[in-house]
Amino acid sequence: MLEAMLNRHITEGALEVRYPDGRVASFGAGTPSAVFDLHHSRVLRRLVMDPQFMLGQSYLDGAWSTPDLRALINVLMRNFPDQPPGTLQHALQMVLRPLQQWNRRATSRRNVAHHYDLDEQLFRAFLDDDLQYSCAYWPDGVNDLDAAQAAKRALIRKKLCLQPGQRVLDIGCGWGGLAIEIAEQSDAQVVGLTLSEQQARVARERVRERGLTEQVDIRLQDYRDVPERFDRIVSVGMFEHVGVRYYRRFFRALQEHLTPDGIALIHTIGRSGPPTVTNPWIRRYIFPGGYIPAMSEVAAAIEKQRLVVADVEVLRLHYAETLAHWFSRFQQVREAMVEVKGEQFCRLWEFYLAACEGAFRWGDLVVFHFQLSQQKDAIPLTRDYLC
Repeated sequence: MLEAMLNRHITEGALEVRYPDGRVASFGAGTPSAVFDLHHSRVLRRLVMDPQFMLGQSYLDGAWSTPDLRALINVLMRNFPDQPPGTLQHALQMVLRPLQQWNRRATSRRNVAHHYDLDEQLFRAFLDDDLQYSCAYWPDGVNDLDAAQAAKRALIRKKLCLQPGQRVLDIGCGWGGLAIEIAEQSDAQVVGLTLSEQQARVARERVRERGLTEQVDIRLQDYRDVPERFDRIVSVGMFEHVGVRYYRRFFRALQEHLTPDGIALIHTIGRSGPPTVTNPWIRRYIFPGGYIPAMSEVAAAIEKQRLVVADVEVLRLHYAETLAHWFSRFQQVREAMVEVKGEQFCRLWEFYLAACEGAFRWGDLVVFHFQLSQQKDAIPLTRDYLC
């Protein structure tokens, strides 16, 4: 069954499957090429019946391995697109989608804790020095992760059109890097929100170390519970945790908390294709409650509020490059990480990073920058100010 499926689908590149009994089967030809070392034949049927979940699960269980995980993901994602709209399986997944994105306040805290309250040292092992856990920006000539993340922060600051003394709300501030930079570079008062206790602890420590306690307030608070208004609102990598049923509430909060001449910048992973569902393996192990929106879903929610879409930018392969760097840096510390976290944990994380890179490189995942305001003239008429 597996071989029939591979014969039918592998048309770009080549895949070699090595069975436990020593038999080798080859599919396709040319480059890219990859090797799939199968250790337990009993998983074959499950791989065929539910590849979106079982490919990651069986790797986590040690049922297969490969000399080059990124190369294998490359070949598979080129030849096996996601479950297309119109199929029965996709229709059933869409029916269950609201339950998969249940992000009320208490649930949101639990979902965030599942991922972001992991050991801080894990993230320090593969992120840049500023602990930016979102898509970097790779202009021509930038090949270093730290420089690319600095370029991302600079681009966001430009799009916010910051002025000294303004009040800025950072929804989903992570470990505080952007909030700190906005305070230092723009002399602004910044409130950073996170639902992760570990992120809040680290961000507050960094604020104290930089002598910014009078300028930066890191809160363990839901965006729905903020009482003040702000001149600028920024959110980087948080909107993916909101859920479709809460989109209108999210943008209503932006409208309520933004001053009349204010500007907001939403940086979120998105889809260049139509709405769909979260990959089941990612939903179970990495981001419970998470969802990647299509542009149509975000635009429909914004339209319901009194907000102007001043500009939209689509960053296409930038996250693929970012994830490739994260994967490489994780591999450099993998041996030490195994001693602390165990082999299964490391297999989970390397599969997550490699699979996400493949989704951005060969699937329909991109990054959206939505620049929003309440007035049409709040933002310059041309993009010259971004140069």
